[in-house]
Amino acid sequence: MKNIRWGIIGCGNVTELKSGPAFQKVTGSELVAVMRRNAALAGDYAQRHGVSRWYADASELINDPEVNAVYVATPPDTHALYAIQAMKAGKPVYVEKPMARTFSECEEMIRVSEETGQPLYVAYYRRTLPGFLKVKELIEDGEIGRVLTVNMRLHKAFGERDRFPEKQSWHVKPHISGAGHFYDLASHQFDYLDFLFGPVTDVKGEARNISGFYEAEDTVSAVFAFENGVTGTGSWSFVLDKGAEEDVIEITGTEGKIVLSCFDKKPVTLIKGTEVTLLEFQNPENISFNLVEQVTHALQGTAECVSTMYSAARTSWVLEEIVKDYYTGSSTQL
Repeated sequence: MKNIRWGIIGCGNVTELKSGPAFQKVTGSELVAVMRRNAALAGDYAQRHGVSRWYADASELINDPEVNAVYVATPPDTHALYAIQAMKAGKPVYVEKPMARTFSECEEMIRVSEETGQPLYVAYYRRTLPGFLKVKELIEDGEIGRVLTVNMRLHKAFGERDRFPEKQSWHVKPHISGAGHFYDLASHQFDYLDFLFGPVTDVKGEARNISGFYEAEDTVSAVFAFENGVTGTGSWSFVLDKGAEEDVIEITGTEGKIVLSCFDKKPVTLIKGTEVTLLEFQNPENISFNLVEQVTHALQGTAECVSTMYSAARTSWVLEEIVKDYYTGSSTQL
């Protein structure tokens, strides 16, 4: 496949700056069509981004002969539907994260990819960003010795719109997202840890809804262990006061510690004894650019992509394990 001619299903907010323009900037890549159920909004996006065709029906975009690869950027409830439809039509897929609403949907997507021979990649772009790559390099070079533990905390203030059912986003509607904000945000964290340490093999979690604002969980704790022996803990809350916000991943080894943020634009901190080193990095203007470039090159046969359907499915399994008792009603109330 020489030139990758992309069609986007779901040209919403994430495609405005984070991802959409990257498909037009990467060498050997073109954005030739977009789809959104609201035809007027699809047309508006196409006109603003210089895209020649737009659709209100995903099937029409998938069957467009000019489109030879599909980016699924809808909410998670249709990831499996559109990805499977595209792969069965003979077109490779790049899908937004989390990979799907459930782990079983991920398994079905993998099955179809393997049966059709069509590649499936997932938009965990932190695997390609300079700061996150530097942390991986520091660990592999033994800068903090043998890694022992990882602890992450993501504590965010509640959004005003979360108070009102009529204003709530799909992120807190489990029938669309799979769970709450936890799935949307912790997926990036766990995927990155999978990139650093390999698969999580053991995980236990507790999820609660403290605020009562919506059906989904809003406060989560977890303990987990990786195949390589590293252990970890995590806590997430999305209903805190603004002053209590925190975004930190601490990786502790026998000879030092690395501290970084997953979402905040803060330097990576390397701590060895009394020596503290701050490492700053510049991300691309379109945050997904490096991964879109890598996916494009993988489809052209000139590179491999680090964000695969297998690694993404592992992340979905971890998330599901952490909150499953909340959704099956088997959580023990504290």
